[in-house]
Formats: sequence, structure tokens, C-alpha cells
Amino acid sequence: MKRLESKVCIVTGAAHGIGRAIAERFAAEGAWVLLVDVDQSSGEAAVSGIAAAGGLAQFVQTDVSATEQIERAVKVAKEQRRQIDVLVNNAAYFGDGNDALEATEDEWDRTYAVNLKGAALFTKAVLPSMLERKNGSIINIASIQGLVAGRLSVAYTSMKHGLIGLTRSTALDFGPHGIRANAICPGPIRTRISPPDGTPLHQRQVSKTMLARTGEPSEVAWAALFLASDESSYVTGAVMPVDGGWSAF
Repeated sequence: MKRLESKVCIVTGAAHGIGRAIAERFAAEGAWVLLVDVDQSSGEAAVSGIAAAGGLAQFVQTDVSATEQIERAVKVAKEQRRQIDVLVNNAAYFGDGNDALEATEDEWDRTYAVNLKGAALFTKAVLPSMLERKNGSIINIASIQGLVAGRLSVAYTSMKHGLIGLTRSTALDFGPHGIRANAICPGPIRTRISPPDGTPLHQRQVSKTMLARTGEPSEVAWAALFLASDESSYVTGAVMPVDGGWSAF
């Protein structure tokens, strides 16, 4: 039996990178997956790829900073499958990359709206369905910058720290109702926005890991699969680094 057989999962920021890898892995393990993202063409392409591989998925264009769009996406999932088992809050916005002196109010607002408020609103939207069944797994994709500081990224780092707080608070409040909440903190993962191999920034990333390499989106997806599955039924409030050892030294 596949590890997510018959489960209904929502993955935000699912058109690219880590989110797409998670959606593909969940579908391969038997889940029906709702992919949400602002990028419609890439989101639809991701769904087509899942379908071609024999999986079940649907795409809804969604800005996670907009409450009405979140509610629409959740409604689609419930109308299609009548339940929501797993939510992965992966959508993120990095911003311009500034320190506390240079970060603008707009940068703070947008980073908050996507990275933290969006996750909180999506969590709020799926909780009633999970409470009905007294079961559910919420997985927040934080960052290594939710555990340690990152240069020139004060807004992003602050919101990822906040996302870990949201995770732990949700786990505490809803654990008695059978709902689990956990966070994954990816380190340097190879995506479309990663620094090219051999550049100074790439070399710095490699030097900060124990494994002397950057990671792949699929390696984060495997961790998410464990937290989504019944194999992690006694795991909640956890913060799991997938960072090649970055946070350990």
C-alpha cells in the first residue's frame, strides 16, 4: 500500500522547486494533491506531469496573502474529496535582501503577508475540516534561517522564525484533537533561484554543510512525506532541519 493512499493534500507554492517536489512525491504515494501557486502556467504544467505519471492532482491559482483566494482553494479540495488530511505551507517570498537599516516597509509587509500570515490563514482555513475528523497533519516549510541568522535577509529570517512559532503553537493547541503540526527547515537546496555552481555564494553554501554539497528538492520532499504519513503519528511540534548539517555546527 502506498504511504499516502486516499489522503487529500494541499501544497502551497507548488509550481516550482521544493513545493513541486513535495506535490509530486505525495501524488506518487497515492494522495490526491491540490497544488496552489500564483504561477498558473507552471502550476498547470506540474499537474500535467503528475497526471502523466499516473497521479491525481489539480491546480488552483492562489495568492496566499489573500483570504478569499485561500478559502476558494480549500473549497475546491473539499468539494472534490470531502476532506483535507495534509496541508503543506511552502509558499514563500524572499524580498530584496536587506538588513534592518535598509529593509523597506513594503518589503516587511510583503514578506509577512506571504511567509507568515499566508501560512496562518491557510492553517485556519483547513482546521475545521481536520477537526471534524479529529485528524490532520500540517507541515510548515520554514528554513535554516528559522534557526540561525542569514545575512541581508532580516524580513525573511524574522518570518521564518515566526513560522516555527506558529508551528509549535498550532501543535500545542490542536494536538488534543488529533492534529499534528511540524516544521521542516531546508538548508541550501538546488532550485531555479539558487546561485550557480562554482560562484562564491554557492561555495559558501557548500562550506557551511557537513555533507559538502547542496541539497535537492526531492530530499526535502522525502522528509515531508514522513511527516504527512501515519508513520509520524507521534511526531508533533517538531522542527526538522534538512540542511546537510548546517545548523549543527
